[in-house]
Amino acid sequence: MIFHVVTSQNWQKAQQQGFYEADSLASEGFIHTSKANQVAGVLERYYPQHALLKGPCDLVLLHIDEIKLTAPLKFDMATSVNETFPHIYGRLNIDAVVKVEKL
Repeated sequence: MIFHVVTSQNWQKAQQQGFYEADSLASEGFIHTSKANQVAGVLERYYPQHALLKGPCDLVLLHIDEIKLTAPLKFDMATSVNETFPHIYGRLNIDAVVKVEKL
């Protein structure tokens, strides 16, 4: 299982389109995802406002079954944190998302 943080608005758009494309797909060539033990660090680094919120926010966590992906999945080193992260090199097919968790 891999995970991706996205706004609920972007997830709703993806459901209407039938696929999900993060901005990073155009700019970096892949969609950033995380392993379970990396999600908290991603939220702290890239969504610091989430840690400060006590009530509901506009973020959801996609639980992605990597076996169901139609795009290639590669594990790349993120030298900024010295960890290997999973990256989806293409669109995320909606049926690979097995759970959507409100953050």
